[in-house]
Amino acid sequence: MGGPRPTTAEELRGAGLRVTAARVALLETVRKGDHLGVEAIASGVRDRVGVISLQAVYDALNALTAAGLIRRIEPAGSPARFEGRVGDNHHHLVCRSCGAIADVDCAVGEAPCLTASDDLGFSIDEADVTYWGLCPDCSTVRSS
Repeated sequence: MGGPRPTTAEELRGAGLRVTAARVALLETVRKGDHLGVEAIASGVRDRVGVISLQAVYDALNALTAAGLIRRIEPAGSPARFEGRVGDNHHHLVCRSCGAIADVDCAVGEAPCLTASDDLGFSIDEADVTYWGLCPDCSTVRSS
């Protein structure tokens, strides 16, 4: 069924990107992480390949995002975060207290999962929904 999954290098090549140790490390760091910020990604990349500038990390993140290999999310009031879950129409839960972010599947199951009351002539292909509240840990702390 579909054969083996392509390697990270093959995915980069398939997206038209040059394969570098830093890009491979970055893509793998984002995919193994959980909605990581740039500093955490840079640290993960440095653990794998050694010295890399923050500008190089930003450049690689922009290239991988543009190629559709990772997704950038920006919850209001928070720095950009990156995730490896792409190719579906999922949304996010964000804790107002600690900032934890979790994925939640689309409310309906197909994109876009919300229909605008008036599309104003736009051809809508995605809905970006953020649910705000308290994560289980923060809810427990507040009720104690």
